Amino acid sequence: MDTFTFVILLVYLLATGYLGYQGYRQTKNASDYLVAGRNANPVVMALSYGATFISTAAIVGFGGVAANFGMGLLWLTVLNIFVGIFIAFVVLGNPTRRMGHHLDAHTFPELMGKRYDSRFVQVLCATIIFCFMPLYAMAVIIGGAEFIGPVFHLSYDAALYIFALLVAAYVIAGGLKGVMLTDALQGAIMLVGMITLMIFTYTKLGGFVMAHQALTDLAPQVPKALAAIGHQGWTAMPVFGWAAPGAPAADAAKFNLWWIMVSTIVMGVGIGVLAQPQLIVRFMTVKSKQSLNRGVATGGIFIFFMTGVAFVVGALSNVYFAKREVISCQIVEESALLDPGADGNGVLKLVAADAPPEVKARAKSFIAYKLPGERPEQVPNYLIKTPSTSVTRGVNGSPDLIRPGLIAIARTVTLGTTLKGNSDTIIPRYVNSALPKWFGVVFLLTLLSAAMSTLSSQFHTMGTAIGRDICGPLSKGNSARTVLITRMGIVFGIVLAIVLGKMVRGNIIALATSIFFGICAATFLPAFLGGLFWKRMTQPAALASMLAGFVSSAFWSVCINAKTATGLGLCKTLFGQPTLLSASFSPTWAVVDPILIALPIAAVTALAVTFITKPLPAAHVAYVFGGSKPTE
Repeated sequence: MDTFTFVILLVYLLATGYLGYQGYRQTKNASDYLVAGRNANPVVMALSYGATFISTAAIVGFGGVAANFGMGLLWLTVLNIFVGIFIAFVVLGNPTRRMGHHLDAHTFPELMGKRYDSRFVQVLCATIIFCFMPLYAMAVIIGGAEFIGPVFHLSYDAALYIFALLVAAYVIAGGLKGVMLTDALQGAIMLVGMITLMIFTYTKLGGFVMAHQALTDLAPQVPKALAAIGHQGWTAMPVFGWAAPGAPAADAAKFNLWWIMVSTIVMGVGIGVLAQPQLIVRFMTVKSKQSLNRGVATGGIFIFFMTGVAFVVGALSNVYFAKREVISCQIVEESALLDPGADGNGVLKLVAADAPPEVKARAKSFIAYKLPGERPEQVPNYLIKTPSTSVTRGVNGSPDLIRPGLIAIARTVTLGTTLKGNSDTIIPRYVNSALPKWFGVVFLLTLLSAAMSTLSSQFHTMGTAIGRDICGPLSKGNSARTVLITRMGIVFGIVLAIVLGKMVRGNIIALATSIFFGICAATFLPAFLGGLFWKRMTQPAALASMLAGFVSSAFWSVCINAKTATGLGLCKTLFGQPTLLSASFSPTWAVVDPILIALPIAAVTALAVTFITKPLPAAHVAYVFGGSKPTE
């Protein structure tokens, strides 16, 4: 790490530490620790909301997905702004703020519990949050570690530990005040970094028109595997349709990508944001409706540049890698052989000189090279060799030059991956290869900020789920004890996220984020919206809705959705087959996201149970919606 990088990073960490310390100094009681004293500045709240919403999962994970799927992911940006900012702030924000203040609720589960006058509702919400939020935290922590490790020449595990401990330090000490202050700084850094990334990308690729035309022209290079599921090029939407029952596999598969992109990514994340506990609690940190309204413009602009730039740059990275990338290096071996395994899907391994003939026959040709500054003992970089790859050997001490001629995902195929590559590494690889070295430092701060802001809120939410919602009675109204138990919950949540981060890697960031957003939407959204706007909504209806949404979402993920069911393997263990879809059903059901099934089921359940169950006492309902507290 050079002096410039070290100084910039040190200044950033000192600033973050200072703001965390200010949060610690300003935290005098449980209200300060849990909801920032309910007097947050509207701009700070909006930046904190946006920085919490947008993480390395959006920039690294979904940016890599955009490199594979194309510009169609921009529909998620549209939903993020319209639903995640406008609807969330203008429609939901003030009723949430007003009810949360009136009921003296400090967390999302506590708000739900007091609205429905049910301790069980509060504990159920908190349990689901604490059990499943580590999945989302894992996605964020992997995204940070994937970028931090190579920049600082750290192993993946070391980057994982250091990153988690940095965030834990100010979250545990400063509570939500510390989280929101650091979020605001990190949000500003993210905004600068992403705008700069967009400018550099278009400059590198010859301007807006030339870059997008070049991306359109790359359509013939869409990999066969993606074309088979409906990919029509990086500037076109996938093929839309619905396969008939019993349709041939090739005909059925051509509609898969549309449903994956639209139902899982666009709708799963775009709608799921409304039910994110760590975001909902932000509305309870401001003191007036005007504060929320002032945050709409800040939040909208922030989301536009965060997700919009990530998705556009991710797609355009294909143009850079295929047409512009030149690697200046020292070639170690021009025809290295890597073995993809007997089925062609195994982790690539070096082929030994005495390997059997059948292994050498299936091996793929790679180029092994070292970049300037890499030490002799370091493992070489490996680049798959295709007919489009060209090599120019240096003379008289000049470096060798490689023009890979590969699209983005193919550039991630290397020793230790499979031939499918790893989309989670596309954005870090693009930044490190295409942009000036000094921007790598700026982008490092951008990703650090994105990851730390989201992770800090996740850790805080997991901690409050334990300290305030599940173990609240243990504190017996003692503010110091509540904060202590919450801090212990944060530590437990951090350990769980690290364990998951060590266990799972590779093309997981976007999927884990979508799963968590979908679970939250199906489980919480009908009960949350009903609680805010419908006085007739009953306690049994809220419970039934939450359970129906959670169970149907879990069932669809475990037994129907092909990607998650096959990955988890529980359906195979329980029923002896990868999924429960039979030939009488359309194979397209296998790629429909659980949110499209579970959310309607939860909503219908809420309506049906409300009309057949006894309303809450009129005095309690009047109190919830602004009246005086009923006497015992």
